[in-house]
Amino acid sequence: MGVVKAREQDINMLARLLRAEAETEGEQGMLHVGNVGINRIRVDCSDFKDIRTIPQMINQPHAFEALQHGMYYQNARERERRLAQRAVNGERSWPAKFALWYFRPGTFENPGPCPETWYNQPLAGRWKKHCFYEPSAEECEDIYNTF
Repeated sequence: MGVVKAREQDINMLARLLRAEAETEGEQGMLHVGNVGINRIRVDCSDFKDIRTIPQMINQPHAFEALQHGMYYQNARERERRLAQRAVNGERSWPAKFALWYFRPGTFENPGPCPETWYNQPLAGRWKKHCFYEPSAEECEDIYNTF
């Protein structure tokens, strides 16, 4: 049983996002992207009010740069489907455990340092080239009550 409702087509959609956003970060990096996405569905705060489904989360305007590139529109692979299902099942780990945002600073070849805050949200940590940010309790208490 998942922590969010997900049909097979939702799992495929999330799997495509994981691959497009973080394939070069390995399985753990892709799972972190899934953590952030599922966290966005489970909370009702900040930029994520009324986001309750995987399609709503993925198609939220300006949420994911990968939707502008061809890799997202390729078929989901079994590896990424398994990772997507793990995220839907509620598997979470640092630095994405409570994160609602992430980004890759610098360029692909030359990643930059993680800023201490991003859009006024504190840095939770870094995984390879991606920086993860979790909200303060004042910004989004919901995220800390999602177990």
